[in-house]
Amino acid sequence: MLEIEVFTSPGCSKCAHARQVLERLVEELGDERIRWREVNILDELDHAVSLGVLAAPAIAMDGELVFTSLPRPARLAAEVRARLEAVGS
Repeated sequence: MLEIEVFTSPGCSKCAHARQVLERLVEELGDERIRWREVNILDELDHAVSLGVLAAPAIAMDGELVFTSLPRPARLAAEVRARLEAVGS
């Protein structure tokens, strides 16, 4: 199962868009293959810093910071699919 964290901050419109894009992607690919959570960087600052998050939105996969800003939906989908194929899900 692929673990995704989307790092957000309150009131951030790009963060809200990141959440929507990720929700659609999980719906398309199946929530049995992807577990994701939204991480408020203000609430979990130490965790965000430990991964190298400098700004929101940012996306980590399996504990690794993959996107330091919101990628295009197609780029995010391609990365998620590649990681799912790599683990044989």
